[in-house]
Amino acid sequence: MSSTPESKSKGKGRPGQAKDGSAGRPAPAPAQVSTPDGFKSGFACFVGRPNAGKSTLTNALVGQKIVITSSKPQTTRHAVRGIVHRPDAQLILVDTPGLHKPRTLLGQRLNDLVKSTWAEVDVIGICLPASDKIGPGDRFLVAEAAKVAKTPKVALATKADLVEPERMIEHLTEIQELGEASGIEWAAIIPVSATSGFQVDLVTDELIQLLPDGFPLYPDGDITDEPEETLVAELIREAALEGVRDELPHSIAVTIDEMGLREDRPEDKPLLDIYANIFLERDSQKGIVIGHKGARLREVGAEARRQIEALLGTPVYLDLHVKIAKNWQTDAKHLRKLGF
Repeated sequence: MSSTPESKSKGKGRPGQAKDGSAGRPAPAPAQVSTPDGFKSGFACFVGRPNAGKSTLTNALVGQKIVITSSKPQTTRHAVRGIVHRPDAQLILVDTPGLHKPRTLLGQRLNDLVKSTWAEVDVIGICLPASDKIGPGDRFLVAEAAKVAKTPKVALATKADLVEPERMIEHLTEIQELGEASGIEWAAIIPVSATSGFQVDLVTDELIQLLPDGFPLYPDGDITDEPEETLVAELIREAALEGVRDELPHSIAVTIDEMGLREDRPEDKPLLDIYANIFLERDSQKGIVIGHKGARLREVGAEARRQIEALLGTPVYLDLHVKIAKNWQTDAKHLRKLGF
């Protein structure tokens, strides 16, 4: 990821990304890199139901925040790729939306994205949070993943920091039984906590061990191939998600109208102008996001600006507008305009 914003609002794109937004395969890194014998490279995806800890785990393995996180379900809406560099390997992680029972066209498209992604990767990491009992959603997901028969699967007992050892033992037994019932022989079952760092390195080691021999697919130092505008839009959405209730989180979408360095600024005092829209589905939702005399929207802008500046290393002027795209989650035309 570049640390210098594009001068105009043009996404850099994802090398070789599939049209449906799934994992795809990038072109080899342009630099000629000599790799040691046994060097491994490839793709692993994290899948699970909503709020299973996939995005937090992705950020922990990459070592930097590239995916937004929230306590609200179904926060992730597209496949985000993070890159882990090691002297002996390059691991490309694909974080996916939570697999769920869809109630909208958007939900169906997100589920399709999950399935198209796990069909393309080298390893599937299935996140099963230790803080919750194995439920119908988990059983459905594992049964679906089992259909990708030749791809190795690692079970990840996420959120290990939230449970006592006795509960973890019970959970690991449930995971083993779930694999047997679905016809999956787990390559590994690993308790992990992305927030405390417990066994994060072990997860990386296990995923890399299951990758094929290869060469680097991305230049050294890249941590994602997400366009900067996509990252910025997601950080704004993350800020807007906090403090809202009921189904409103699902109704929020963010687009970037324009993003570029302001002209006629000294090189040592750059300013990045960002003009963004927060889309909602109904007029009645505007008051919640804007707040009394605009107080809530100012809070969203301040938090988003702080996160964007930390990500890009550039001072930011952020201009937010709240707009309505009526029932956009079920409208194919609106979904296309909003990037789904």
